[in-house]
Amino acid sequence: MKRSISQTIGRHKESYLLMTPYMIFFLLFTILPVVLSIVLGFTYYNMIEPPRFIGWYNFIRLFLDDDIFIVAMKNTLFFAFVTGPLSYLLSFLVAWMINDLSKTLRSIATTVFYIPTIIGISVFPMWRLIFSPDAYGYLNGMLMGLGIISDPIAWLLDKEYILLILIVVQLWMSLGISFLAFVAGLQTVDRSLYEAGVMDGIKNRFQELWYITLPSMIPQLIFGAVMQIVISFSVADVSIQLAGFPSTEYAGETLVTHIMDYGSIRYEMGYASAMAVVLFFMMVFTNRLVTKILQKVGI
Repeated sequence: MKRSISQTIGRHKESYLLMTPYMIFFLLFTILPVVLSIVLGFTYYNMIEPPRFIGWYNFIRLFLDDDIFIVAMKNTLFFAFVTGPLSYLLSFLVAWMINDLSKTLRSIATTVFYIPTIIGISVFPMWRLIFSPDAYGYLNGMLMGLGIISDPIAWLLDKEYILLILIVVQLWMSLGISFLAFVAGLQTVDRSLYEAGVMDGIKNRFQELWYITLPSMIPQLIFGAVMQIVISFSVADVSIQLAGFPSTEYAGETLVTHIMDYGSIRYEMGYASAMAVVLFFMMVFTNRLVTKILQKVGI
């Protein structure tokens, strides 16, 4: 067995040599951090003293002694299971709609829809102005002008509205990498399959989509799902920039902002690592579930 592996490596040594830089960075900045987080999750580590093994204490503390962690987990799950599927479907539908445009118009449309993701953090001042708590805020001004409300509402300070506003803003910014993957994937579908589908009895665009388009771009669908899962579970910037850090009564707290609190402010790296491990396995489980579902597309 060892001989066959060495022979394989020797036969494709140029390919492995080209892969080496990527593999080094992948191991150093992806695999190693995950392994270290799992190890540190079982320790008390404050970045001053050496890590001290404490067993399952951090994980027990998470679920039995940290009320904010429970709030953050609920917010993260709600956020993920709303923005994740909606962003995914929106990304695909927009890509599907612009797919039949000419090359020039498709490029323009792709750029226009991708702009909110490109500008990123610089767009948050606009949203703060829209949801400003005084009468000069665009939303308050419009609602007061229509007579719907009589006094300004502190949208980003009221726990009843914070999470919903964050979801709206995240959806507005949702046409990101998944959208580009879908645009590219739709262009790779073999056009002769559509002609064959007509001969086999496909009668409308939706049957064409289900039986030909989607099965032909499974890799792009899975890639888009993975990226959307990562984005929806790791939301932090939109919460910090709009709701504050921490937000009112932790209404906008997510697992990532909670990890940042303990990791970069309190320097309880062992406890922060335990939270990161929980988040990691949540993402892995969701990814496996979604991947199995996508593999049944077109069946």
